[in-house]
Amino acid sequence: MKLLKQSVGLIVILGATATGKTSLAIALAKHLNAPILSADSRQVYRYFDIGTAKPSLQERQGIPHHLIDIIEPDQTLTLADYQDQAQTLIAKFHSEGITPILVGGSGLYIKAITAGLQIPRVPPQMHLRSQFEELGQAYCYQVLQQVDPVGASKIHANDQVRTMRSLEVFYTTGQPLSALQYENPPEYPIVQIGLECDDLDVYRKLVSDRTEQMLEQGWINEIQELQSRYGADLPLLKTLGYGEMSDYLANKTDLKTAKELTVTHTCQFAKRQRTWFRGSGNGKLPINWLRSGCNWESAIDLL
Repeated sequence: MKLLKQSVGLIVILGATATGKTSLAIALAKHLNAPILSADSRQVYRYFDIGTAKPSLQERQGIPHHLIDIIEPDQTLTLADYQDQAQTLIAKFHSEGITPILVGGSGLYIKAITAGLQIPRVPPQMHLRSQFEELGQAYCYQVLQQVDPVGASKIHANDQVRTMRSLEVFYTTGQPLSALQYENPPEYPIVQIGLECDDLDVYRKLVSDRTEQMLEQGWINEIQELQSRYGADLPLLKTLGYGEMSDYLANKTDLKTAKELTVTHTCQFAKRQRTWFRGSGNGKLPINWLRSGCNWESAIDLL
């Protein structure tokens, strides 16, 4: 085990999708003998493996991974639920003298931990959700833009899960979710390492290659199995990548177009991720930026 140069309570590896966060986190975890906590809003769901780039069982071998596969796809995990589980794990590791590694690209998940967001504990409102589903995602997102423009600006127009959550908080409390969140940062030291790819052409090829790899790994079969088990209308099947490939399976488009749209939408999503991490959405903690594909030695020098 390599000793850290400073007292660190949490190591965070963040950045846009497809920048190599998982590889770097695993390499660091091996050298630090550290556990990994996922900060990915879709990897928490069971059976959503290939399309979320969930680390494989082989990659996880010998390295404790947490906050992956913790809930069924037809159930709801709120940000508060995630925060509770993550904070409990971090406290447990600290009591054992262990520094965990938090890795992911879900900015709000990361901020919930690093900034100590105080989140309204509003349980899922199934009667509201059924009404939202009947109205459709496009209409619901327009409503969210009116009642919580700040929150809506941080949510993709096709993200039904977060749109519905934001609306149910508003209609339950009468206040926008974005206005109900404030910060109470943890006392332990946090080091954040960000990965980025400045060359947009290179990045687009990375995304394109990863999309092809996912398809080779059986992504289409994964989606078909999910549709068979939970129905084609499962909200998670409308999220990035899964939605485009679901349209292909429904004969709404051809595979070539589905792949092109997946790459384009992923690059657009990555741009929003970069804006979040570079802006105020990340909070007050500094981020040490490294190039995508860097080795673990470059990261360990920051700790």
